[in-house]
Parts: sequence; C-alpha cells; structure tokens
Amino acid sequence: MSSSERTLYSICKGEGPILATAVHAGHGLREEVAALIALDEAARFREEDPYTDRWAEVAPTRIIPHFSRFEVDLNRARDQAVYVTPEDAWGLELWKHMPPPELIERSLAQYDAFYKAFNGLLVELAERHGCFVVLDLHSYNHRRNGPHAPAEPPSANPEVNIGTGTMDRQRWARVVERFMADLRGFDFLGRRLDVRENIKFQGRNIPHWVHSRFPDAGCALAIEFKKFFMDEWTGEVDPPQMAAIQAALQATVPGLIEELRRI
Repeated sequence: MSSSERTLYSICKGEGPILATAVHAGHGLREEVAALIALDEAARFREEDPYTDRWAEVAPTRIIPHFSRFEVDLNRARDQAVYVTPEDAWGLELWKHMPPPELIERSLAQYDAFYKAFNGLLVELAERHGCFVVLDLHSYNHRRNGPHAPAEPPSANPEVNIGTGTMDRQRWARVVERFMADLRGFDFLGRRLDVRENIKFQGRNIPHWVHSRFPDAGCALAIEFKKFFMDEWTGEVDPPQMAAIQAALQATVPGLIEELRRI
C-alpha cells in the first residue's frame, strides 16, 4: 500500500473470519474540500458516526477510513457518494459554491482506493475461512429537532437497528439471529438493549457490495446504534455506555464464529 493510501484508511489484519469497518467514523477533510465546504465542524460531526471506530476493535481484521463522509460517502453507490445538493445530505447547505468536477473525481478516487483494499481483505477471508462476517458499524441521530426538543419515539428508533435488507436472509438466518440474540442477551449496565431488525435502516452500500460480490461467502450486518451513548448536539460521550457497547459487540463474536462453522 502506498504512502498516499495509508493516509486514507488504516488496515489491521488478524486471525478469524470477522472483519469490522466504521466508514463514517472519519472527520478529516483534504484542503481543497475544507476550503469550499460551508458546514462548520460541529454540523459535520453531528452527521458523522464518531467513536464507532473504537467498536471496530472487537474484530481482528478491520479497515477504517480517516476522511469524512462529507468528502466522499463510502456507504453510498459511487454515483451518489459525493454530496452535491442539500437533498443529498439532510437538507444541509453543503458548499460555498459548487465543487468543480476535478474535486469530485479526486474524492471518487479515494472511494475506489478504499473498495479495492476492502475487496482484497474479503478475498483473503473467503480463501482462508470459506465464509466471513462483516460488521458494518454506524450510529444514528434521534434528536434532530434540536438539543432541547423531545427525542424521536423509541417505537420507530431502536437502540440497535440491524440492517439485513441486502442479504439472502434465509442463507444467513442462523448468523443474523444468533448475533441479535447474543446482543439482546448481554447485560448492558444492568438492562437489556432494544435490538430490532430493519426498523430504521436496512443497510446501504457496504452490505450491498459484500452480498453482490460474495453471495455465498459474505454476511454483512449493518449495525446502527442510536446515539443514546452521547449527546449528538455537543458531541459529549458517556464513557461507561461507550465501553458497554464495545463489550456487547465483543460478546457476539464467539457466536458468529460458531454459526459460520455450521454453514
């Protein structure tokens, strides 16, 4: 991997059939993007998935990009990966003026570099283990109406949303159901997590990409934690809840490996 690529993402290779990524954890912008973007850091940070890269440490193999989704969004199809209009990004006024095509192409070159590296890791996992699981880690906002406004209703906003909309659900049923059962069964600071499937999100480009290219070998779980572990307006995090989420995810790994062996 070249020195320029190393600035885009970090890769850790370990043993076992589990890979994690946190494609919206990054906050960095290259200079030409930072000069044109109209959003301040707080607005960007609110729509990113801060701290999710820490949870990825539960997987022995992981790939973590360092750039912001406002530079290029790895969880969208390539032709939608650079936000151009407010409609692309929650109605936000993104740019001081329209980014030139050359800037967009340089952002898309980062997209291509990430997916080339990601594909290489998955090929290795498939060759070594036959089947593998990708933990596609995210977080999501539930207080969009303001810091003092009521949160969005829990009925439609589970603490953990597992997106399985792009997979062959029957083939991977045991893996999905074991993961959800282990996550629900974890003693989360004296209570149980609200874990539901395809309520808020069904998964986007990361799981779609895995399932379309590795239909028999790859099971990608799009895992969205509601930002109950932090204040999404100030960015202040609750360390005990952050640590408990990581421990809960770690507790699912043995079950995932066990179910993969049964396939």
